[in-house]
Amino acid sequence: MSEKEVVNILLVEDDYLDTMNVERELKKIGITHPIHEARNGREALNMLRGIDAEKISPAPSVILLDINMPKMNGLEFLAELRRDPEFSHIPVFIMTTSNEESDRMAAQRLNVSGYIVKPLSFDSFERSDSSLDSFSLFLDLIKLK
Repeated sequence: MSEKEVVNILLVEDDYLDTMNVERELKKIGITHPIHEARNGREALNMLRGIDAEKISPAPSVILLDINMPKMNGLEFLAELRRDPEFSHIPVFIMTTSNEESDRMAAQRLNVSGYIVKPLSFDSFERSDSSLDSFSLFLDLIKLK
């Protein structure tokens, strides 16, 4: 498989159980692309840039991002990502337990592709607060590559 055909997913999440849940749910729907995991925004930026970590190559096709994390939270990471010409185009989906309107507004200003409310469950997607459009777009982004 050439590097162009590889679809990398970056999961930025500090909660081990949420990380396991995302991996399980993706496997359930047949997504087997490599998932790179970072525990906070700083670690994720280092992985993208190859600083003190192996650089993710090719760059991720999509980023799943928790908002509430130590060291550098999701919104701080997103602001930094959008300022970096190499990575500013990457679609980002916010994963949150929060339905805080202020979080949503801040994320929208930073061009998020959608919101996924945790715990992630593709089985009950229609019944969750996550938008079905976000889910469909997420699947399109990782399956079309």
